[in-house]
Amino acid sequence: MAEDAVTRRSGLPAERRRGRVSLVGVVSEDLRRRIVAGELRVGDKLPSEAELTRHYDVSRTVVREAIATLRYDDMVEARQGAGVFVRHNQPGTGSPFPLPDMARISSIIEILELRAAVEMEAAALAAARRSPAQEEAILERHGDIDALIKAGQPTHEADMAFHLAIADATNNPRFRDFLELLGSNAIPRAMLQPDAEAATPKDYLLRIQQEHRRIAEAITQRDEAAAREAVRVHLIGSQQRYRARLRPAG
Repeated sequence: MAEDAVTRRSGLPAERRRGRVSLVGVVSEDLRRRIVAGELRVGDKLPSEAELTRHYDVSRTVVREAIATLRYDDMVEARQGAGVFVRHNQPGTGSPFPLPDMARISSIIEILELRAAVEMEAAALAAARRSPAQEEAILERHGDIDALIKAGQPTHEADMAFHLAIADATNNPRFRDFLELLGSNAIPRAMLQPDAEAATPKDYLLRIQQEHRRIAEAITQRDEAAAREAVRVHLIGSQQRYRARLRPAG
């Protein structure tokens, strides 16, 4: 199993989140350990995403989130076209933006409110600025989610990839940086309970995917207002769905 392989290879104790290993935490902690120990020195280039994916036996998404964690600890920096390099051998003071406690529905709602403010503008910019290749990437990521729903497979990584494709289409790298800072917290259903994806009703996923489709169509049509509104409906709707979990039954 991939999780066991990572735990054995890193030599770290298994980090449990609702009964399952946090792969992002294991990978980021092992890279942090290697930097602090001097195995990777200041100025050294980290192995490529592909190499880290093979080494830790995890997905590229896990590797990207782990590196994002180190970036916001000011331990590594990304250089355009060159790779990721060690910046400091000790963590900095930490990100000025503390990550939320995803065990609390109220924290999830806070993140969704923040995402709505940022991603509404990202979608509008993507509609105005996207290239044909970026449009194709957005549509491909949307199709990936369709295929996973049909196959009954987890969709949260593909969901994140869809939103990252929109961020890329703004041609402003700070939008991607923002989502990568949130990491898996941006797609909260994967964090709420063990096997959360398997417990997610198919009609719920199809409703979310219909909202995604409206966003993609607006960007394709270069309709900035419609793109902004489609994201508002999508993320405000998500807030309402999580708020419903706060209400007592009966």
